[in-house]
Amino acid sequence: MSSVRKPPSLTIFFTGLPGAGKSTIANILKARLEEAGHRNIALLDGDVIRKTLSKGLGFSRKDRMENIRRAGNAALEITKTGGVCICAMIAPYREAREQVRQLILKEGGFVEVFIDTPLAECERRDPKGLFAKAHAGALKQMTGIDDPYEPPETPEVHIQTLLMAPDESAEKILAYLFKHGNLFNPA
Repeated sequence: MSSVRKPPSLTIFFTGLPGAGKSTIANILKARLEEAGHRNIALLDGDVIRKTLSKGLGFSRKDRMENIRRAGNAALEITKTGGVCICAMIAPYREAREQVRQLILKEGGFVEVFIDTPLAECERRDPKGLFAKAHAGALKQMTGIDDPYEPPETPEVHIQTLLMAPDESAEKILAYLFKHGNLFNPA
């Protein structure tokens, strides 16, 4: 009798400053997982979460904590179904990320991925013009400027974007997932 492997049940939680490259790398990772034959994969992007699931929330610490909690609950539901949830958001507070970790671990795996990009590089990239607005005084509570970002102390995967391209970053995450048994080769 052959054994059938249970599908992965996992949340891959990306965190990093605005403009760090979270969404770019998360989209590449999702595509690579699909190419490898994994089918039940969802991507929760922080910008989309803000416009839908967390619409109406502001940027106070309380509202940011609620935003992360809501994203964590959505990731939990995907994880419960045996899916892989890639969650890419700033998630600036360690406390909130740890709460999500503990929630997810009740149902499946959790891998924190720190997209580590220096603030100066994020400001240089500034894809949405947010840093420019913050420096001009037109935007308050900007993560990294007048609101803190608490980097992970022990992420499972640490990506330094100045040292590797987005494709290489996705490959590093995949290598971790396969090495540690979070995913298997479905072929």
